[in-house]
Amino acid sequence: MAKKMWGGRFAKKTDADVERFLSSIDFDQRLARYDILGSIAHTQMLARTKIIPSVAAQAITRGLNSILQDLEKGKIKFDKDCEDIHTNIVNLLRKKIGKDGELLHTARSRNDQVSLDTRMYCKNEVNNLGLKIKDLETSLLKLAGNHKKTIIPGYTHMQHAIPLRLSQYLGAYCQMFKRDRQRLKEVYKRINILPLGACALIGTTLPIDRNYTAKALGFSGVAKNLVDAVSERDFVIEILSILAILGMHLSRMAEDFIMWSTSEFDFIEIDERFCTGSSFMPQKKNCDVLELIRGNTGRLYGNLVSVLVMMKGMPLGYNRDLQLDKEPLFSSIDLTKEQVKILVKLFRSIKFKKKSIEKQLKDESLYATFLAEYLVKKGVAFKDAHTIIGRLIRYSQTNFIKIKDMPTEQLKKFSPYLTKQVIAKFMNPGLMVI
Repeated sequence: MAKKMWGGRFAKKTDADVERFLSSIDFDQRLARYDILGSIAHTQMLARTKIIPSVAAQAITRGLNSILQDLEKGKIKFDKDCEDIHTNIVNLLRKKIGKDGELLHTARSRNDQVSLDTRMYCKNEVNNLGLKIKDLETSLLKLAGNHKKTIIPGYTHMQHAIPLRLSQYLGAYCQMFKRDRQRLKEVYKRINILPLGACALIGTTLPIDRNYTAKALGFSGVAKNLVDAVSERDFVIEILSILAILGMHLSRMAEDFIMWSTSEFDFIEIDERFCTGSSFMPQKKNCDVLELIRGNTGRLYGNLVSVLVMMKGMPLGYNRDLQLDKEPLFSSIDLTKEQVKILVKLFRSIKFKKKSIEKQLKDESLYATFLAEYLVKKGVAFKDAHTIIGRLIRYSQTNFIKIKDMPTEQLKKFSPYLTKQVIAKFMNPGLMVI
C-alpha cells in the first residue's frame, strides 16, 4: 500500500474498494510534469523565505529534477496504489532523498496544488490549440487561394440561393476559427493566475512569497481571493465551452463536405487516404473521417455539460467532486487536437469538380436576386421587382422554358426593362458574383 499524504486522524485502513473508487492516478498522471515544476518553484520559495533549510531545499530540488528526467525518458512507472499524482511524486521523492522529501508539502495543500497543475497544463494546451487552429486556417486559406475564380451555388434553407465565390465560403469558416483562437487567447489571461498559497482554503500563517512563486512559474499574477482559488473551475468550463464551439464549427464544415462529396452534389473529391469502404458494397467510398468529426461534437458537448452539472450544486470550498473535471478536460483537448490535425491534411488533398459545379450554376433561379436588383436600379420598387422576377421564374418552371430562351417580346410582358441581352448579362456567374 502506497504511503498517503494524510492519515494521522484515522485508526482504520481505507476499504480497498473505496481506495480504487477515490483514486485518480490513472488519469491525473498526465499532470506529473506540471506537478514537478510547480513543486520545484514552491521549494525554492520555501528556502528563500527561510521556511525550510536551504540544504533540504537543494536536496528536494535535485530529487525533483531527477524525477523529471526519468519522466521525460519514460522511466517512471506510476503506482496504481497511489491516491493521486501528488502522492506518487512525493513517494518517489522520498525514495530518492529520504526524510527531507517530507518538507515539500510545507505551506501547500493538494487543493491549491491540483489547481496549479491544472492551470499549468491548460496554459500549455491552450497555446498548442491556438497554433493548431492557426494551421487549420492557413490550410483553408491556401485552398481558397487556389480557387479564387471558382464560383459555387450558395444555399439558404438547403435550396439554391445565389452564386458566391468558393473563397468566400471557405473564408467564412476561417472567420469562425479565428474567433475560436481569439477565445482561447482571452481565456489564457484568466488561467494565468497563480492559485498556490491558498493551501486548503484561506492560505497559511507561514511567511510564504506568492509573488515569487508566480514569477518563477510564469504566471501574470496571484489569485486575489484564496477561497475562490481552490473552489472554482470556471477556466476549465471556459476551455470546454470554446472547444464545444470549435467542434460545432468543425461539424458544420464536415457536414457541408460530406454533402458535397455525394453523387447528388458531386462538388468535391476527397482523397482515398481519408475514406473507407464497405464490407458489403464494393463500390463504396465513405467519408468516415468527416462523419466522426460531425459525431464527436456530441462528445465535446457532453464533456462541457458534465463539468457544468458537477459544479452547479457544489458548496463553496474544495470538494472531491472537482476531481471529475480532469477526464472531460483531457478528452476534449485530445479529441480536438486529433481532429484538427487530420483536417489540415485533408484540406491539402481535396479537389473541386468544376464541371459538376458549373452544371449546378446553370440553374436560372440562382440569378433571380440579381435581376430584381437590376430592376431596382431602373427605378422599380424592390417589392415590385421581387414580384416581377418571382412571376418570371414561376412562368419559366411551369412552362418548361428557360428564361434565356425567351424572346425579348415575351420578357417585356413581365417588365419593359427585361431583354435577352439583360438576361444573358445577369445570368453569367463570372460577371455577377459580388
